Amino acid sequence: MLATGMTMPLGRRVSRAAHAVSVPHGSILPGAAPVSQVLHPAMLAEDRAPRARRLRLASVNVASDPWFTRRRVDDRTWHLSEQHVHPFARCNVWVVHGRIRSMLVDSGLGVVRLSTEAADLFDRPLAAVATHSHWDHVGSFHEFAQRYAHPESARYLESAAAIGGALRRTGFAPETWQYFIDSGYVLEDELLSALPTPDFDVDAYSVAPCPANHQIDEGDVIDLGDVAYEVLHLPGHSPDSIGLFDRAGGVLFSGDAVYDGPLLEGCYEGGPEAYVATMQRLRDLPVRVVHGGHEPSFGRDRLIEICDTFLTRVT
Repeated sequence: MLATGMTMPLGRRVSRAAHAVSVPHGSILPGAAPVSQVLHPAMLAEDRAPRARRLRLASVNVASDPWFTRRRVDDRTWHLSEQHVHPFARCNVWVVHGRIRSMLVDSGLGVVRLSTEAADLFDRPLAAVATHSHWDHVGSFHEFAQRYAHPESARYLESAAAIGGALRRTGFAPETWQYFIDSGYVLEDELLSALPTPDFDVDAYSVAPCPANHQIDEGDVIDLGDVAYEVLHLPGHSPDSIGLFDRAGGVLFSGDAVYDGPLLEGCYEGGPEAYVATMQRLRDLPVRVVHGGHEPSFGRDRLIEICDTFLTRVT
């Protein structure tokens, strides 16, 4: 692990209210499993849907357009989005170009190869960073040679079973699916509105093991040559959640620590206690813009609103 402060050379919109369920770690929601198990592979349903249903669904066609949409945010930043994925599981993918190297922030579901779909954006040495180890953020992480994540991610990224994840309701335990709904998400049985190929097996979906070969923690810096991103450890949504902060420009890539939608605390071994400290910290951060793990980006005023709503709810 890199020493704190070391500079590293690198060679769902459902509601505008930040909705979170305040549940102490290890306790049980009414009729639900322990919150600490949310998104854990143990929450995958025991019985998969019948194999006869796996390839084609009456309401799901094969995509005829690119899987990822892309939008240029500014002179160094691109936003990519999996347009055929339900907003709940559609993570924001960011590509940041520096003078001598680039940074990828999260990589989506891995349903198609991001490294192929956006190959033209990866035209220089690249640091692929996982803001945390949840399945919807690390699906294509294994495709990149230089992978950066918090040390707490290690136990999850080493195997598909530990990462978990699914593309339809039947891939989750009923109580876990209900937890997502109770947290403010409007969900359908299928998380894909189209298939990437005719023979894509929804029920066989899993994320390839993708252990990081670079560990990053609080105070480390990812230097792209003409812009540098400070690593902030932001536990609460998950114990390994990090943010990447360009302090000079006021730009924060926050992962799922904060975004403009229903917030989920307690995933894996996160929890309200850690999340309160993270939200208090984020509220005081001198940001100009926040690029979250889901939903559209927002400014400092909205960040304060989201943090205050969360803190009022859980404290």
